[in-house]
Amino acid sequence: MKVGIIRCQQTEDLCPATTCIKCVSGGKLAFENIGPSEIVGIVTCGGCPGKRAIPRAKMLIDRGAEVIALASCIFKGTPIGFPCPHAEQMKRAIVNKVGENVPVIDYTH
Repeated sequence: MKVGIIRCQQTEDLCPATTCIKCVSGGKLAFENIGPSEIVGIVTCGGCPGKRAIPRAKMLIDRGAEVIALASCIFKGTPIGFPCPHAEQMKRAIVNKVGENVPVIDYTH
């Protein structure tokens, strides 16, 4: 599968997405049901409240992503324990934009 990752812009300074990359490429944790996959791109949500995540998800799909993964920093707040207060709304808006046939995963690890 081909995966596009959307991560928290505020977490970008704290995390190089190494664990997200390892999980996708190795088919681990959130990707156990998908198996080892290729990353099409990693983008940020664009900053609070995450409105830019919607067109960016569409851009990832247009560039070949078959799955969109919201990095663990969004729903889980990894690595600093501050989950995004807009995570659910962001996910709903992404699903509305890319359609029900594109899986949107809530975390990476």
